[in-house]
Amino acid sequence: MPGGLAALLDDIATIAKLAAASLDDVGAAAGKAGIKAAGVVVDDAAVTPNYVTGFTPDRELPIIWRIARGSLFNKLVVITPVILALSVLLPAAITPILMLGGTYLCFEGAEKVIHALSHKEDLAEEAEVLVEPGHEDTMIKGAIRTDFILSGEIMVIALGEVSAEGIALRAAALVVVAIAITAAVYGVVGLIVKMDDIGLNLAQRRNGATRALGRGLVRAMPKVLSALAMIGTAAMLWVGGQIIVHSAGVHPAEWLGLDHGFIAWLADVAICGLIGLALGSVIAGALHLAKPAKAS
Repeated sequence: MPGGLAALLDDIATIAKLAAASLDDVGAAAGKAGIKAAGVVVDDAAVTPNYVTGFTPDRELPIIWRIARGSLFNKLVVITPVILALSVLLPAAITPILMLGGTYLCFEGAEKVIHALSHKEDLAEEAEVLVEPGHEDTMIKGAIRTDFILSGEIMVIALGEVSAEGIALRAAALVVVAIAITAAVYGVVGLIVKMDDIGLNLAQRRNGATRALGRGLVRAMPKVLSALAMIGTAAMLWVGGQIIVHSAGVHPAEWLGLDHGFIAWLADVAICGLIGLALGSVIAGALHLAKPAKAS
């Protein structure tokens, strides 16, 4: 009996070691995949504040929470199972699906640019739009829809980094990446949009330096949010154009004889962004021309 107990304990110890090793493998795979997708994560964090700008402070965090839940649903319930299944059954379909998503990002980014250039709404009109019934739900749905495309690219990039692993390890790594990236992105977004409230709180403290810091935050945040809105639009065009161009096997930096480094990356960003703007503008123009035809 003691011998049997010792053997059982040895088996438990072996299982525990294997479980620990598996967790290490999942952590390593998830870390590798997450780092590779970091560029798109930054774009996601820049895009999201656009959908919260203009709402009253008491609605900002609830809106972000609803978008975060939608993002996690996108990643865990829709994207991860689909790309895992496609990676096994029909891997060739992943690239065309990504390109369709990239085309949508180009269109949405171009629409924002066209609207900014052609519509000079006054503050009263903007405020009227913000209080319309259902406006919050409309903005959240738009944010989740855009997040779906960005999340799709994040998860496909992550999958590419662990494609040599077994299906179980691939799935576990993608789940870890989905949860970690969603928490990081929307944690940062929440901090950004509440920074002015933090500034107001600091501005009421007794310490002079703290009050000065608080006032500086309050003054800076409208400019920061405005800059993030522009960065978010540029990110849509860049990521959308990059998906299209890179999926076609083209690397713009190579056109200029550049290989690696910051200059090569900057050239890729600029060229992909311009291609995204051009493609999105053509689609937006075609849709706007088609609307009167349908109406008639």
